[in-house]
Amino acid sequence: MTYENLDRKLVNQLLGDGRASLRSLAEDLDVSVTTVSNHLSDLEEGGIIEGYTPTVDYGALGYDVTAILQLKVEGHALVEVTERLTEHRQMVSVYETTGDHDIIAIGKFRDTDDMNASIKELLTKPEIKQSNTSVVLNPAKEHEQFELDLR
Repeated sequence: MTYENLDRKLVNQLLGDGRASLRSLAEDLDVSVTTVSNHLSDLEEGGIIEGYTPTVDYGALGYDVTAILQLKVEGHALVEVTERLTEHRQMVSVYETTGDHDIIAIGKFRDTDDMNASIKELLTKPEIKQSNTSVVLNPAKEHEQFELDLR
């Protein structure tokens, strides 16, 4: 086998099974275990693979409410508000954005009371000019990653 696209193929294999052994990856990719190990180390050191984590079904653990917060903030406070949101343990995604809102954050909550208390705590700063919260009714697709194109 040529090593063309090996890194991308390795990433795709790990997307299918993040717990796959080096031996099984080597067999699937038709290369040596040492080759897989070296490429995997390079991907980790290069920051392409940042870790191996489980995909958690928060709903099954009692976090039944997903909320999307859209915020307009004073320009000088963008970094501070973003940091405060990223430090909140129930925020699963925080984005600085263009368009109508400066920040969009997604959080998981046990119920609407938990959501309400968390949002009120987060939004007490006067630098937040406007907020809009939407509750997700049905997560049609969530936590998905995609396979890389093989050039």
